Amino acid sequence: MIKLNLQVRLFFSHLLVTIVGETAYSVVGNFFSPRFFQIHLQHLEGKGLTIGNANAQLLEVFEAAWIRGNLWSLLIGTLAAAILSYWIAMRIVQPLNQLETIVYQFANGQLDKRMPNLEIPELNSLAKSFNRMAATLEEVEERRREIIDDLTHELRTPLTIIRGRLEEIADGIIVANSQIYSRLIRETKRLQRLINDLQELSQAEIGNLSLNRQPTNLQYFFKLLVEKFTDQLLDSDRVLNLDCPTNLPYVMVDRDRLEQILVNLFSNAFRHTSQGSITLKAWSDSDQVWISVQDTGSGIAPEELPHVFRRFWRSPESRSQKYGGTGIGLAICRRLIELHGGKIFVESQLGVGSTFKFFLPINVRVDNGIRQN
Repeated sequence: MIKLNLQVRLFFSHLLVTIVGETAYSVVGNFFSPRFFQIHLQHLEGKGLTIGNANAQLLEVFEAAWIRGNLWSLLIGTLAAAILSYWIAMRIVQPLNQLETIVYQFANGQLDKRMPNLEIPELNSLAKSFNRMAATLEEVEERRREIIDDLTHELRTPLTIIRGRLEEIADGIIVANSQIYSRLIRETKRLQRLINDLQELSQAEIGNLSLNRQPTNLQYFFKLLVEKFTDQLLDSDRVLNLDCPTNLPYVMVDRDRLEQILVNLFSNAFRHTSQGSITLKAWSDSDQVWISVQDTGSGIAPEELPHVFRRFWRSPESRSQKYGGTGIGLAICRRLIELHGGKIFVESQLGVGSTFKFFLPINVRVDNGIRQN
C-alpha cells in the first residue's frame, strides 16, 4: 500500500472538498434553477407579457446555458482550487520539512541548530518546544563532556603517581620504603573515594538510595561529630566550634547520611580555611531545623556561587591545588538533603568566608520524654 506524505494528503483533501462543493452546487442548481426560471416566466405572463409557445424553448435554452456554465465553472473552480491547495499544502509542509532537516542535523551532532519563528501559531509553538529541548540537550551534552574531562583528570592523576612509583621501584631507581608505600596507599584510597562518591551520586540522582530514618537528637549527634573532628585540628591554626541549643527538636533523619553531609561540608571548610574558625550551628524555625557550617576561609567569588553544587565543578583556586577535592562532595550533599525533604543554600564573600546552610523538616515530637512520629 502506497503511503502518501502530508503535502499530498493536504492537497488531495482540499481538492476533494472543492470538488464535492462544486458538484453539490451544480446538482442543486440543475434541479432547482429550471423550476425557479419557469415560475418567473409564469409571473411575467401574469403581468401581461406574452410569451406563448416560447416558454418551453426558453426553458431548454436556459438549461443548456446553465449546464455549459456549470461545466466551465467546475473546470475553472477545480483548477483554481488545485493551485491554491498546492500552495497552501506547500506553505504548511515547508516548515515541517525544515524541522526534519534540523532534527537530522541535530542528531548528527550539530547541537547549535535552531528553528526560526514560524507564521503558523501551532507550528511556531512546536518550533519553540524543539528549541527549548535542543538548548537543554546542548547543555546536557556540554555537561557530559565536562564531566568526562574532569573525571579523566581526577583518575589520571593518582594513576600516574601510582604507576610512576611502581615503575621506579621495578627499575631499581628508588628503594621501596614506608613513605613510598604510604603515598601509594593514599593515592589508592583517593581513587576508591572517587569511585565511591560517583556511585553514591549516581544512586542518589536516580532515586535508588534508601534512607534509614530514625528520630535523632541533633545536639548529641553534633557533639560527637565535633569531638571527632576536633582531634584532627589539634596541631593547626583552626578551631571547630559548636553552636547548638539544648532544646533543639528531634528530626527524622538517616544518621549515616547526615554525618556524610556534614563530613563533606567540614572537609570543604577545612580545605579552604588555613587559619581561623569553622562553626557548626543549628537552630529551629517553625517546622524546620536549620543547620549551617560557617568558615572564615578564602570565600567564593559571586560569579562562582551558582555553580558550587554542580558535579565536578571546582573553583580555579581549587583546581590549581594539588589536592583540591573531586568536586562531587557538594553535589552529593545537595542530593542527600533533598532526599530528606530539605534544601541547601550557600552564602560567601571573598576573603571573609563561606556559610553552607540547609534545613530539614521537623516530623518528630517529644512529649514527656517519649518520641512520637
